[in-house]
Amino acid sequence: MDYKQVATDILNALGGKENITAAAHCATRLRLVLEDESLLDQKALDQMDVVKGTFSTGGQYQIILGAGIVNNVYGEFAKLTGLGEMSTGDLKTAGAAKMNPLQRLVKALSDIFVPIIPAIVAGGLLMGINNVLTASNLFGPRSLVEMYPGIADWASIINLFANAPFVFLPILIGFSATRKFGGNPYLGAALAMIMVHPDLLNGYSYGQALVDGTVPTWQLFGFSIEKVGYQGTVLPVLAVSYILSVIEKNLRKVIPSYLDNLLTPLLSVLITGLLTFAVVGPVLRAAGSGLTDGLFWLYDTTGFIGGGIFGFFYSSIAITGMHHSFLAVDTQLLSDVAKTGGSFLLPIASMANIAQGAATLAVFLITRNSKTKSIASAAGISALLGITEPAMFGINLKLRYPFIAAMIGSGLASAYIAYAHVLSISMGPAALPGIIAIRPQSIADFCIGMGISFLVTFLITLLWGKRKNASASGETSNEAADRP
Repeated sequence: MDYKQVATDILNALGGKENITAAAHCATRLRLVLEDESLLDQKALDQMDVVKGTFSTGGQYQIILGAGIVNNVYGEFAKLTGLGEMSTGDLKTAGAAKMNPLQRLVKALSDIFVPIIPAIVAGGLLMGINNVLTASNLFGPRSLVEMYPGIADWASIINLFANAPFVFLPILIGFSATRKFGGNPYLGAALAMIMVHPDLLNGYSYGQALVDGTVPTWQLFGFSIEKVGYQGTVLPVLAVSYILSVIEKNLRKVIPSYLDNLLTPLLSVLITGLLTFAVVGPVLRAAGSGLTDGLFWLYDTTGFIGGGIFGFFYSSIAITGMHHSFLAVDTQLLSDVAKTGGSFLLPIASMANIAQGAATLAVFLITRNSKTKSIASAAGISALLGITEPAMFGINLKLRYPFIAAMIGSGLASAYIAYAHVLSISMGPAALPGIIAIRPQSIADFCIGMGISFLVTFLITLLWGKRKNASASGETSNEAADRP
């Protein structure tokens, strides 16, 4: 492959180097910030064999080239534009200027929660293993621990490992959020440690203590302040991290440099800590509980209808990038599984991703376009494993009818799993591998939902595509079968 020629062709289709503000690449995609996206020639990009798909999100225009190709094309592209090497982090900064306030909020939430997902996933999957060991009626009337008492200690230690990321969740969020807001992340972690200090009433016991009238308090300046921890909370630590960052940055402007290292951390933690327990924490604890209760009320009240509607539109939401805002909600739901039972977001996302993969594989069977067929085979399998960008942007959205079929299949499958009350107990891959994150009693219904999503979408796409092929049978163009 002549990478220089490929880079030149892509650059020309994008409107020339004057239209390129920033450029970087990830494992499979060329990621760009364009001065004016209306100047690009989308048709020219679509006709390039090397281009597997394109899409625009979060202020970036992304071109899917594939692993092993993108880095070589980017090397030549960087020489042609004169921009030099840039990281994806640099690109996000450049792209943020083109975002509206809502997009910036979604990006901020994504930047905060994405780095801590591995810890939450690890804890959730360990929780799933513990549930398999301790759940009754999964392998018989008795649990595995009851049948084999020798593994009881294994279940106990796995349970300890599983609970730790959720018990100390504010520390993870405090570090990540404070760094995102421009403060010292270690001060953010320290303040979050204060919020879950063992001398405080455990946050999980707050509800019962409130009923019993045994909530401990401090008496400060004539005010009674509840001495309660914030285990398993999300909103309070997000707000506190922002306040800490603002206070820290403003203190550094007024405190002399020779006292900065001494007074800035001291005053930042002291002032923010007092605000946390006196005002911010109690208000946002109630808001977080209200959000969780409201979501489950909506989920329980609307039942399969609400689940079906959410599943129908999930992929459309994902196109805009708004699905990243669900990370905060998902974390809140999973932070107190004992209360919520789990989260409905991963199961519904899985139905949507399975549907996208099924639609793409159906296109693979019926298309006569060699380029579409080569993209669809890999993209379909990738979507079934949870990576849907190549399927959605490379195939389904271009042809339109597979995407609509996927929305229908996802909606029906989501209605079923909502009716069966399928919940996940951790974050995880939203597709076939997601089964490991589903609570044991819901696994069978989750599998049925995946089957519905795949079969309905596959059959609709297949029949719709064959009908379109039949209507195009008089055309000689190789692309006729692929036109919407």
